[in-house]
Parts: sequence; structure tokens; C-alpha cells
Amino acid sequence: MLTTYHTIAESGVTEIIIKGSRFICSLKRVHSEDEAKAFIQAVKKEHWKATHNCSAYLIGDQNEIQRAHDDGEPSGTAGVPMLEVLKKNDLRYVAAVVTRYFGGTKLGAGGLIRAYSRSVSTALKDIGIVVRCLQTKVGCIVSYSSSGKLENYLAQSPYTLIEAQYTDQVCFLCGIPTEDISHFQDAVTDVMNGRVVFEIGEEDYVERPVSPAYDDADEGEIE
Repeated sequence: MLTTYHTIAESGVTEIIIKGSRFICSLKRVHSEDEAKAFIQAVKKEHWKATHNCSAYLIGDQNEIQRAHDDGEPSGTAGVPMLEVLKKNDLRYVAAVVTRYFGGTKLGAGGLIRAYSRSVSTALKDIGIVVRCLQTKVGCIVSYSSSGKLENYLAQSPYTLIEAQYTDQVCFLCGIPTEDISHFQDAVTDVMNGRVVFEIGEEDYVERPVSPAYDDADEGEIE
């Protein structure tokens, strides 16, 4: 199991227009090839009138499964460029489908490569990328009167604040690397002068947003 990896923030759909053609990119997290294929088929069923539904996906801790399909576009002009954008952003467990409704103007091989790449890049930019880190969830329970002090500390610390839960007290749920739990507890205890109770939860993935490592969505006009 990977301790850290990048993937999309959520499933989503974005659309761009290039030379009159509509390019609709659908993204989804997938954890098996069957799940990826089912997603692709669902998009094809939704857009059965489209000219093309091209696809690419990456599955596996080391992206052991990589697939790309041009769906009738000239070989190498759609699926592979889409796959390359996913790879250049170092993503895992992601499927992409770019649906094209032809607008009457041919783009040529180079134009198609740039168009399908840009469609995926735009979707990643709009939908977002997260880094998922395997961490232990630790609750820090404090009184309302002292919660501001702990909140300020957490905001300036390297630790991830997942959420704040308000009942008769305040519980700050944090994501902490398992090997750092003792250090984290000591630091928070010191900051709060001992007025804090910890609840150690399970190890799970904690997400935080990151910027795309590769983004050609804003490059110039496609000729």
C-alpha cells in the first residue's frame, strides 16, 4: 500500500470548445480495470451521439495498468496524449474520457493531440488534484475558551487539520504521520499546558489539495 500518492480531488466533468468542436472531459477515481471499463461504457452510453469517446486510465500503486483508446480518431492523437497528461501529473487510480462532438473544422494530427491533452489538463485544473497521505487520525479535545490557541498552533504547524467538531467541547481532528504521533502529542500538550485530551483513531488516507505538476490548459491557440 502506498503511503502517499496523487489523484483527482473528485469525479467531475468539464467542457472546452476548440474550432467549433466540443471536448467534454469526464474524470473518475477507479480502483480496478473493471471499474474503469464500466465508467467508460457509462460515458459512451450518455454521449452515444458523439463523434468520439476517447479514453485513458491508470491503475495500480505503480500504474501497472495503463490503457489508452482513440475511438476512431487517427492512431495516437487522442488516448495516448490523454494518458500522458495523467502520467505527467503523477496520478494514480484515475480514468479519463474525452467526448468529442465534431464542429465542422478538422484539426489535423497535431491539433488533435493538443486538443485532447488540453481537455484533460483543463479538467484537472478545474476539478483539482489531491495528495493522499496514509496517516493516523488523532482527535485533540479542548475547551471552547482554549480552542483558539490550539487552532492557531495547528494552522502554523505541518500537520493536517481535517475538521473541527463542536459539541460541549471542541475536537480538532488531525491527520498525523503514524511515526510522529508521540512528538505531536508532546507539542500540543506543551502548547495547551496539559489541558487537552487525545483520541487516537485509525490509520487512513488524509487528503490535501495540490497544484497540477503539469498544466498546458493555458497554452496558446490551436491552429
